[in-house]
Amino acid sequence: MTERPLRILIAADTYPPDVNGASVFGYRLAQHMTARGHDVHIAAARPGPGPNTVEYQDEATIHRFRSFKAPTHEYYRLCLPWMIEPGMRRLVEELKPDVVHVQCHYMVGKAAILAAEAARVRLIATNHFMPENLDPFLPFPRWFKNVLSRNSWRDMGRLMGKASVVTTPTPLAAATMKSKGGFDHVLPLSNGIDIDYYSPRPGENVPTRQNPTVLFVGRLAVEKNVEVLIDAVAKTNPDLQISAEIVGDGEQRDRLRDQVAELGIEDRITFRGHIDDDDLREAYLAADVFCQPGTAELQSLVSLEAMSAGKPVVLADALALPHLVTQGENGYLFEPNNSDDLAEQLNTIFTQSHQERTRMGQASRAKAAQHAIDQTMSAFEELYQGSDWVHTGQFDNW
Repeated sequence: MTERPLRILIAADTYPPDVNGASVFGYRLAQHMTARGHDVHIAAARPGPGPNTVEYQDEATIHRFRSFKAPTHEYYRLCLPWMIEPGMRRLVEELKPDVVHVQCHYMVGKAAILAAEAARVRLIATNHFMPENLDPFLPFPRWFKNVLSRNSWRDMGRLMGKASVVTTPTPLAAATMKSKGGFDHVLPLSNGIDIDYYSPRPGENVPTRQNPTVLFVGRLAVEKNVEVLIDAVAKTNPDLQISAEIVGDGEQRDRLRDQVAELGIEDRITFRGHIDDDDLREAYLAADVFCQPGTAELQSLVSLEAMSAGKPVVLADALALPHLVTQGENGYLFEPNNSDDLAEQLNTIFTQSHQERTRMGQASRAKAAQHAIDQTMSAFEELYQGSDWVHTGQFDNW
């Protein structure tokens, strides 16, 4: 903690009750900075209709801006520039923060960047998002989506380039931002996880499932490719009786349920929807293996959480996921969108002994330990205090 507590304004385009990695990170960032004695404020969209409002929560004071439902997304809210930009300027003038930390360069983030620049407030920018991630929600032809993506990358460079320091969760994302966004320097800084929370406690009876279970946690969204996991389970060796537990909800839920019914594997796939933290911890501990079939993961906090619970992982060989796997040591990679390959990897891992899977889980936990959240939060605190760069060692072996 610093001698003088800081007033920190975190601008988040997505924040709880939204369910995604960026919103979880923003919430945890606020929690930890408040615990370190800082005065934390959040600027975010209002999750429903109504005027601007202020909420007083344990983790922070949350300033909610008027928003409108996005027509192509289940929960995403849009803040109109001519409404939020004047409001954000007023908020920054009123709060006089020591630092503004934006989590995106779109609506809320853009407004905060412009307000911080006008007020000459120190600005830190973190990017959790690739413009291509918007593709499934844009009802336009491919050529027009490509134009929008290029423009978004250009805007990211122009806006986030105003920050004193720009961060992103992985070296791969940093390299992509340099090549597509024109950044000179991007600091890879893990979102961080509480590596002890999901681990078995001394004397705890670890829950189990009746059948060998592969777990997925995340939004049921197009880019998560949960249908590939469902297909793969149907293709695994029936003698192994492999089942899947799917935690999360989203716009693909009905289509995925229909897929399960068509394959006739209702007895092997469990949809649990949204669950609380205690039930999520229980799901990680009870599973035998974790699978992430998504192809748009900048880090995948849920994969790291499963690894911290001591689980082997089977991950798509895409974006940042390969960096979480040492093949055969803590899990396996499979070709993206290839359910045959995924089924083969699941067969391989479930034909191994329990002792071998335990060894792989221990290797997973050792990898996850590199992303301890206290290290991440200390690094951001240093940036808030005025450091131009930090070295955490999180990615020394990448």
